[in-house]
Amino acid sequence: MMKAGRGFIALLFFVGVVGVLVNGAPIYSRFLYSSVLLALLGWMWTRWVIRGLTFERIARELRANVGDVFEETFKLTNRGRLPAPWIELVNKSTLPFAAGSRLFTLVMGKQLRNYTARTWLTRRGRFELGPTRITTGDPFGLFTASKEYKPKDALIVFPMIHEIQSFPTPQGVLTGGQVIRKKSSDITPHAAGVREYVHGDAMKRIHWPTSARRNRLMVKEFEQDPQAEIWIYLDSQQIVHYQKHHEQQEMALHDMLLTKRSKIKLPPSTLEYCVSIAASLAHYFLRQRRAVGFASAGQTFTVLPAERSERQEAKILETLAFVKADGNLSLAGLVTTQAALLPQGSSVILITPTIRPDLMQAVDELLLRYLSPVVVLLDVKTFDGPTGTAELVTSLQERHVPVITVACEDDLPQALSEISSNFNHQENRAWQTPVSSLLT
Repeated sequence: MMKAGRGFIALLFFVGVVGVLVNGAPIYSRFLYSSVLLALLGWMWTRWVIRGLTFERIARELRANVGDVFEETFKLTNRGRLPAPWIELVNKSTLPFAAGSRLFTLVMGKQLRNYTARTWLTRRGRFELGPTRITTGDPFGLFTASKEYKPKDALIVFPMIHEIQSFPTPQGVLTGGQVIRKKSSDITPHAAGVREYVHGDAMKRIHWPTSARRNRLMVKEFEQDPQAEIWIYLDSQQIVHYQKHHEQQEMALHDMLLTKRSKIKLPPSTLEYCVSIAASLAHYFLRQRRAVGFASAGQTFTVLPAERSERQEAKILETLAFVKADGNLSLAGLVTTQAALLPQGSSVILITPTIRPDLMQAVDELLLRYLSPVVVLLDVKTFDGPTGTAELVTSLQERHVPVITVACEDDLPQALSEISSNFNHQENRAWQTPVSSLLT
């Protein structure tokens, strides 16, 4: 339409100019004046309409998981008096398969158009909600004008969480043991005393009898209960990760509307599998009120101290949303730098696709410090990587260390639960075996 309109006006102008110069008949001058007036009218119409257009996009939540359907409300308003013959709205967000681009026709003056856009989230990370470009033109198809709105918000997409029904129960429940003399931010059965109220303390921690006696607010302090921590160590070393070639396909709109959290396949990448496993295990243990910590060494060295709260799960998931396989520190190096800081009896879950022998160095380091390792080992051969996973599995089994192997396209909840049925008698035998014999 744009080319046809401009071509028609150019033809009128050309005929008018030639006719005036050659013949001088009044009709040719009318052609000339009409073409100029139409061009001027089209230009002014376009500028007037674009000045009156406003746009807004609203999202209810800015945190979501892979597999969720993200909803945004787009509001386009023509505040001017002139109608807009057409308006094109383009969502230029980096979110994969971002929905929201629309074409409107005949938006009258003082009129609002709004709609809801739904995007199936298929990749973790941080994504700007924008920019958004709106384009309009005149009724004659001569001119166009655009506005671009910069993004105001960003969406954080957490990794995919799989609902794990069972997992090897790590050695960490010290029944009837001595209370750990360490302050806890959570409420535990072990009260340590009282202190003055500080802004931000929860009301449920106020000790009212003491507050009444002292005539000021006093809150209870607690110590950690005798239940050791669970630590998740994620291997972010660049040279150990592999990925199959794949093409991600767009999800159909009718599939999005059927369910909020549909099952989608993870990309065939060892990193994406490791991240999803770490998120699922953190969710599993925090749901059981266990204190969970997290450590990873990419370009950024990240350590989240062990806590047992919904806030801790949010912190771990947000950290995992940005994890990249760009580190130089091996898993053995990560264990060496952190193992000395863990309380004895704690459990360490190592999630790695490595086939390098330094994994055994990390396991030996944990055993020497009376920590309980559990290894989730990805079979890199199924991710188009080299062989060598089977030899590491044999070495770990010789040390009576629980090991779970995960292959590409495995059902993760099932794969992570396979060892649970025969883990109890293995763990008893492992803990009854002297450490020195495990390392020989």
